Formats: sequence, structure tokens, C-alpha cells
Amino acid sequence: MREDVAAAVDAVRRGELVVYPTETVYGLGADASSAAAVERVFELKGRPREDPLSFAVPDVDAALDYVRPTPREERFMRDFLPGPVTVVVERADALPDVLTAGRDRVGVRVPDHELARTFLRGVSPTPVTATSANVSGSPSVTRPSDLDARVRDGVAAVVDGGETPGTESTVVDPGTGDVHRRGAMAEDVAAWLRSE
Repeated sequence: MREDVAAAVDAVRRGELVVYPTETVYGLGADASSAAAVERVFELKGRPREDPLSFAVPDVDAALDYVRPTPREERFMRDFLPGPVTVVVERADALPDVLTAGRDRVGVRVPDHELARTFLRGVSPTPVTATSANVSGSPSVTRPSDLDARVRDGVAAVVDGGETPGTESTVVDPGTGDVHRRGAMAEDVAAWLRSE
């Protein structure tokens, strides 16, 4: 395991925050099952508490410890993950209310990015917050050199994966058919929703 990835794994286990690359933008990671760690993510980003966070895991099977998808929703997850799609499904009790802003549904990410998945496998079975590594209201980060000083100073490790494409993930609730944000693979997602 690369030194920066190992440092990020250790930091998450200690309850600290890290920056990691994905196939969309850089993410801000912390233990998504720890209310205290999730609170630190909101504080560092300056993000409103009513704006929920998603979580990332290395594969769909790992996600099933934290969510309760219907058979149709699980089919969608297996068709699109790993990939640049955030899938909104019913959460399980293992996730703190602060992550979901008290809601009963949560976004799941399985990045299609080898460094990200190596990092996520390293902390597994712990889920990691999946939110962009920027101060709320600022542009998403596609290179570590673009990190806001506040974010860089607030994290314990940065995993450098070079420049990322910059297109946000598509956020979709396959249970309701709602696309909350159009991003990468939006047309493929829409086609699946129409066909199933």
C-alpha cells in the first residue's frame, strides 16, 4: 500500500479527516459511522447540517452492511457501482443521524478509481464520508494543489491521485426514480430507470 494511502487509512481509524481522489472529484473522508467524525466534516466544509452526506465503500457487498435496498435498488447498485453514481437508498441503523440529516435514506458511492478503492478496502468495514473536498459554495477540487488552505490544514492526510475529471457524480434514487443531480453517466441512469 502506498505511503499516503496507508496514512489516510490510519487517520480515518483515529477519527481524523482525509482527502482522497475519485473518478469524479477529490473527496473529504472520515469515518461515516462515527457521529463525531461526521460532525468534523460538516465543520471543516462549513456545510449546513440539513444537507446530508453520502458514504463510500469499496464494493456493493460492503454497502449492504449500512443500507437496506429493495431488490430493484440492489440491481441498480450492481449495474452502476463501481462508477460515478451516488445511489440513494434506505439507510440501516449503523449510520448516525448527522450523516443523513435525520433522513431515512442515504447516498452510497463506490468510486471507480483504484487508489480510492485501495483506501476504502484499507479502512473496511468502516464506511467513509463521500463529499467533495471543498469549502461549501466553492468549486470542487480536481487537484490536491487546488485544496483550500482551510481544508488542507484540517485534514491528517491527502492521497494524491493526480488530476481528476471534475464531473460530479449523478445522484439518483432508483426507488422513486428521482435524479437529484445530473452528472456523469446521467443518460445511462435515465435509460435504466425507463427500462426497468
